[in-house]
Amino acid sequence: MTDADTVPVIVVDGDERTELTVEVGRNLRRVLLDADLSPYAAATRRLNCGGRGICATCGVRIREGPPPDHWHDRLAARFGYPRLSCQVTVDGAMTVELVDKRVWGSREAGGDD
Repeated sequence: MTDADTVPVIVVDGDERTELTVEVGRNLRRVLLDADLSPYAAATRRLNCGGRGICATCGVRIREGPPPDHWHDRLAARFGYPRLSCQVTVDGAMTVELVDKRVWGSREAGGDD
């Protein structure tokens, strides 16, 4: 594998920043789970759709990265909600923020409403 086959993905979780080297074409949800950086809240770690894009529990904020192309992600971006990590393909360098899911549906980064 060459450097051209991988890209940096920076994951922000509160005050912590983790830089991952990720193969181009991988699914963001899978990347996060493989790195023990869960996009889920405590209750939804076990109760989710398994990455099929229908439960909306794996939301993350993409600060830098691909534009939304899944219908849910286009609506989320339009209204300021997190995007579904299960519907994002890592195709370039990106910065992803894990969101606090204490408040369901919160549009605020961090969910401290």
